[in-house]
Amino acid sequence: MKKQTVPFPRSYWVVPGKFLAGYYPGSRNPSTAQRKLEGLLDHGVRQVINLMEEHERNFSGETFVPYEQQLENIAAKGDIPIKLVHMPIRDTDVPTVEGMVAILDEIDRAIKQNPRVYLHCWGGRGRTGTAVGCYLARHGMGVGEAALDLLSTLRQNDPISHLPSPETEIQAQFVRSWVEGT
Repeated sequence: MKKQTVPFPRSYWVVPGKFLAGYYPGSRNPSTAQRKLEGLLDHGVRQVINLMEEHERNFSGETFVPYEQQLENIAAKGDIPIKLVHMPIRDTDVPTVEGMVAILDEIDRAIKQNPRVYLHCWGGRGRTGTAVGCYLARHGMGVGEAALDLLSTLRQNDPISHLPSPETEIQAQFVRSWVEGT
């Protein structure tokens, strides 16, 4: 089987050809952001689900540069449809069960309606890993600890794969407790 490429480092396929996950696709450097966003579009991404809160700050206390308008502009130049969905979760935390069901429903809807979807948070490990782990459990690809093991395998080419995903124990426990089909 041919290995599928990814749009940029720190992104990975959850479901090859359909569902990508990773970290914040913007950058303070406009040309870096341009490359990352073009990479998403070049890999067929037509929907982006953002799990970040509105006014998050990085370790230096700086707010993140919004990428949405830049992505929409790049997509418009290529006559490419793009849908942006914001479903925030507090950093290092978990959503309610209902909130996670809504996120998983949105991923499933995106996969059915759009060729490819990209899910992200800031670092691509905590909230993203939690949602990916629950997605794997929902679809019976891995439940409990098996979901976390599969997530680790999916991230194996991520330059920071040595760091855990999900990031916190509360997030990992949330995935372990997720019931198949939920």
